[in-house]
Amino acid sequence: LSGIIFLNKKKFFQDKFGVVFKNSKNITMNNFTVRVRQFLNNPLLARKQFVVDVIHPSLGGVSKSDLKAKLAKLYKVQDANCIVLFGFKTAFGGGRSSGFCVIYNNISALKKFEHRYRQVRMGIAEKVTATGRKGRKETKNRRKKVRGTEKAKISGGKK
Repeated sequence: LSGIIFLNKKKFFQDKFGVVFKNSKNITMNNFTVRVRQFLNNPLLARKQFVVDVIHPSLGGVSKSDLKAKLAKLYKVQDANCIVLFGFKTAFGGGRSSGFCVIYNNISALKKFEHRYRQVRMGIAEKVTATGRKGRKETKNRRKKVRGTEKAKISGGKK
């Protein structure tokens, strides 16, 4: 971060490439800064979505739990579980990361629209453990060899 320059008594930020931009949502705490860009309110999916830029010159990386806490404070979210962070990449040389954030209006909207694997990562949903393809085929072929109620015993159905 080259520094902050003031134009017309408003804060503008200049990054290392010389790009100057104004940002209304900017918060600095715990040795890292969070900036939000490409903000979109998505009422059809009951969420707000945006790109998050994190500047952390003194840290190797910022944990998602710290980021969730900052974003919950910034957007006044009561339940931090409604915030989903993903796709974070650290820029070459460090000190800068960017990723994507989705803030759902409530937990039921998150369960309805968010990908299942992300819900499992967050601890909201349980991972479904399916039997393997070979095991299913072996059970099917064993069932073919017996008749009647024996089929249920082999397949592990009602006892």
